[in-house]
Amino acid sequence: MSNREKHDRMANAIRALAMDAVEAAKSGHPGMPMGMADVATVLFGKVLKFDPTDPHWPDRDRFILSAGHGSMLIYALLYLTGYEGMTLDDLKNFRQLGSRTPGHPEYGHTVGIETTTGPLGQGLANSVGFALAERMLAAQFGGDLVDHHTYVICGDGCLMEGLSEEAIEIAGRQKLNKLIVFWDDNHITIDGSTALSVATDQLARFEASGWDATRVDGHDPDAILAAIERAKTSDKPSLIACRTTIGYGAPNKGGTNGVHGAPLGAAEIAAARAFLNWEYEPFVIPSDVLDAWRLAGLRSRQAHKAWLERLKAADLEKRGEFERRVRGDLPSRTSDVVAGVIAKARADGGAVATRKSSEIVLEALTAALPEMLGGSADLTHSNNTKTKATSVYVEPPKYDGRYMNWGIREHGMAAAMNGIALHGGFIPYGGTFLVFSDYCRPSIRLAALMGVRVVYVFTHDSIGVGEDGPTHQPVEQIAALRAIPNLLVFRPCDTVETAEAWKLALEHKTGPSVLALTRQNLPLLRTDAGTERCLTARGAYELVAASGEAKVSLFASGSEVSLAMAAREQLQAQGVPTRVVSVPSFELFLNQPDESRKQVVGKAPVKIAIEAAIRQGWDAIVGSDAAFVGMHGFGASGPAPEVFAHFGITVEGVVATALSRLKS
Repeated sequence: MSNREKHDRMANAIRALAMDAVEAAKSGHPGMPMGMADVATVLFGKVLKFDPTDPHWPDRDRFILSAGHGSMLIYALLYLTGYEGMTLDDLKNFRQLGSRTPGHPEYGHTVGIETTTGPLGQGLANSVGFALAERMLAAQFGGDLVDHHTYVICGDGCLMEGLSEEAIEIAGRQKLNKLIVFWDDNHITIDGSTALSVATDQLARFEASGWDATRVDGHDPDAILAAIERAKTSDKPSLIACRTTIGYGAPNKGGTNGVHGAPLGAAEIAAARAFLNWEYEPFVIPSDVLDAWRLAGLRSRQAHKAWLERLKAADLEKRGEFERRVRGDLPSRTSDVVAGVIAKARADGGAVATRKSSEIVLEALTAALPEMLGGSADLTHSNNTKTKATSVYVEPPKYDGRYMNWGIREHGMAAAMNGIALHGGFIPYGGTFLVFSDYCRPSIRLAALMGVRVVYVFTHDSIGVGEDGPTHQPVEQIAALRAIPNLLVFRPCDTVETAEAWKLALEHKTGPSVLALTRQNLPLLRTDAGTERCLTARGAYELVAASGEAKVSLFASGSEVSLAMAAREQLQAQGVPTRVVSVPSFELFLNQPDESRKQVVGKAPVKIAIEAAIRQGWDAIVGSDAAFVGMHGFGASGPAPEVFAHFGITVEGVVATALSRLKS
């Protein structure tokens, strides 16, 4: 058998499995897997460094299917190359409830999937984080332990999404030469020809952003391999535009949008089998083809073995630290570091903005945790995310810094941070204003879906932004973030809660966290040094009890907790026993046992929630019959105290609300 014949039969196995699985499900996207089968066969058959028997080998090459709708491409490859977590039955159950072959690839659900893709452009942007993490980890531990590439297959949709521009600019600026992207240039989208919506010269676009770019016939294995080998010698990231026919092999629907997102149908599948000279029944792979693929899966075993020997021979301290970083375990001293920050804050006792509190905590944590990688979307000195330990920027060619200037690219930053966290070895944190979390939201949602540890430092958390006006005053953003499952949202009231929130965010290995922080100074409220309990872990707790049986319970988060404390003083002076409950995290509180929640909520006849944001979400804590002092629309421009007064979020407003409720 000639090399070309062998290649064709291996590629046709991918095409056949894609056709058969989509047909069995009566749902799916067969066109991309059929069109990119030749590229995938060259990549997995001759280039990619991977070991199906150890899918988590730290020095494996990463493969990311950014065009996640073509998921049968990666599922077929996982089965063919011998991943134990992928069987023929899994392929037959494509897109079925509970299967390991969901409609789009899902990290943590299916073995061998590096990141969850589906929303177009996300995989491409994640890949920038993967490639960046590889270079940074290599700078810290050396090329003997860290030396791998990141390969991506993306489609026209990935390149049309605005996120892609942010991503390719970051990669070009950082000269991520171990990032190689294959563009499935098939000229087709769901609506029809790409000419309907695109006139961009993509190669020129990538080159303008600092990439190498070349074009090949996506059905010529020799040309594909040569392009990859050239890309691996470049000092820039590389785009390989692969001119392909979508649905290659389908004689009637191939090359049309009819093969993009629907089963081919029995007649077209039969015609495609004839065209491809594939005479086998559905889901049947002949032994010679399966053997060839399984051998491809074994191709990197020697490289893996050699890497294990290098790891074993490494200095014990270096090896131990590398393995700890890859596992994602925190240093044992982390809790002591946080306790030290809290003790110092209580000793100092001054009023500071929680964004400054966060900086104080980060100074200590980043010095103790070398895996912490900071950054900001061009708001470093507003977000207070840069510390002495992270004072050096991540820069080519050394990549030995610990701080990223992401530029004004919130979406690209958030997506790349996902890739960094998924790669392993780092805990990324990045900052912007809370109002611009909307620009990060798709990536935050995916971080929560994947369950990866990313920390977002969102400052300027309320109408306390004042003079910047309603465009910069978040009113609905905190509620929108709280609506995302598996995302911890912290709105701390002082330095102690901020330190505890950072500790909890770092310990939360199975999901992302948000710290919503103030611009304005806040007094230290947690002054009692007699307890070492992390009260923030409860989500809500009684900060101050009433003098006598409580008639009023005030619930607040962030800057409004100090407002509640002042209101309590006035109410107590008027003979109204009042308690204050700090609510730094809805999610942690709602996860507490029922009895614990009831004790915190209490039995006071008047309950008032106070937050300089919309009410949404508070009813789950205080009940729909409780009063609310907060925002009911957008903000206004003016000095912060005047804006708070304008909207009635004042001590006087809370007291008046409490007295009115007591009389009714």
